[in-house]
Amino acid sequence: MAHIDSVTLEVTDLSTARSFYDAAFGLGDRLHLRETDAPTSGFRGYHLSLIASQPGDVNALFDAAVAAGATVLKPVAKSMWGHGGVVQAPDGAIWKLATSAKKDSAPVSRKVDEIVLLIGADDVSASKKFYVERGMTVGKSFGSYVDFKMGSSPIGFGLYKRSALAKDGGVAPEGTGSHRIAANSDLGEFTDPDGFAWEPVRVSR
Repeated sequence: MAHIDSVTLEVTDLSTARSFYDAAFGLGDRLHLRETDAPTSGFRGYHLSLIASQPGDVNALFDAAVAAGATVLKPVAKSMWGHGGVVQAPDGAIWKLATSAKKDSAPVSRKVDEIVLLIGADDVSASKKFYVERGMTVGKSFGSYVDFKMGSSPIGFGLYKRSALAKDGGVAPEGTGSHRIAANSDLGEFTDPDGFAWEPVRVSR
């Protein structure tokens, strides 16, 4: 079963990005940063979800991100599926903070239970086939969405129709240039049909 050890975000200001992520989320070795000047504009075609155990934890993560300098794309709100909101980090990465729980059942914290990388695919079926051929196992698949089984991986992974993912993140779907993200996994080094880079597992931040 595929294992994603961490993700690497490319940022223009390494010091500022480190300060933001340490203050907002504290994800440790699950998130790496490196500097880049690669051109990028608009929607980068992905978002990262932080899944928490309860609404209070989502609120705490959201508030910490905003206090550290994130832009609110969608305020925290209740919905049919749970409780969540969306922010954009100063480096441009989009983060969705969510839980399926309706009520708090423990003291509030900023503990993150799971990180999920969702890639926006132009052709979900073609991208699904690409990843299956590289050893990934489909967990759920319906229409414009695919969720892969990741076992004990600290990073979950899925595909979503690009336009739908942009709408879910509260941004326009148009975007060009670098995605400015890489998944660090045991699958080897490659680039997927939508231009997303996969790299070997990282050992230090």
